[in-house]
Amino acid sequence: MSGLRPVTIITGASAGIGAALARVFARNSHALALVARRQDRLHALAEEIAAAGGVRPLVIVADLQQRDAAPLIGDALAAQGAEPQFIVNNAGFGLVGMAATLDRDEQLTMIDLNMRALTELSLAFVDSLARHRGGILNVGSVAGFLPGPGMAVYYATKAYVLSFSEALHSELKARGVRVSVLCPGPVPTEFAARAGVKGRSLAPRFLSQSAEAVAEAGYRGLMQGRRTIVPGPLNKLLVLLIRLFPRRLVMAVVDRRQSRRRPASRT
Repeated sequence: MSGLRPVTIITGASAGIGAALARVFARNSHALALVARRQDRLHALAEEIAAAGGVRPLVIVADLQQRDAAPLIGDALAAQGAEPQFIVNNAGFGLVGMAATLDRDEQLTMIDLNMRALTELSLAFVDSLARHRGGILNVGSVAGFLPGPGMAVYYATKAYVLSFSEALHSELKARGVRVSVLCPGPVPTEFAARAGVKGRSLAPRFLSQSAEAVAEAGYRGLMQGRRTIVPGPLNKLLVLLIRLFPRRLVMAVVDRRQSRRRPASRT
């Protein structure tokens, strides 16, 4: 044993599903390390958790798009006498619009955050996760199960998260490390505004769930060692139908819905 205390790293913890996951882990007596760029929001969440009776989380301000983010997080934890037991890779964003017309650099940044940073953090601390019999929760999306014309790069990044996480679940099982991928449907958070959706939801309202419900499902599924977690019966049915219907038909339905949205704008 290393003698360092175990903590749960949660990226993108400043809002939305990330903040909800932080509250769920804290309620279940996990010590936390909150990671995001918005320092004020991280400190506010840390104070909220402490006021509710939990251990005040560590706050690590980091831009996960930078290549030195994982070593920075590791050094920050070690300086506090801590190391990861669980890693929750929640940070990410999407963009609505045709791939050929959206800003190319912004789409590459999306790939870097949604895929590269998630992969790096998933692999950087495996020895620590194994020591503490912990695990990894990667936040994907129902979008990962289908092609997404109108959000082509975003859907593709979530397909990667799904495939990578399911494979890692198999690879790390023998070491006692749980790996789960959380695939929610639409969640009313800041995500839609960041994606460039103006006054419309990303999907039908009947598929929508709260960030809190998604976070609870993600936590339970990870602790149970489930490989893939799709919160909500209607979203589970949707995933089943996606697998049953011809790919061309599924893509046509997505294309028709996406075409009704306004073009994305930079935020």
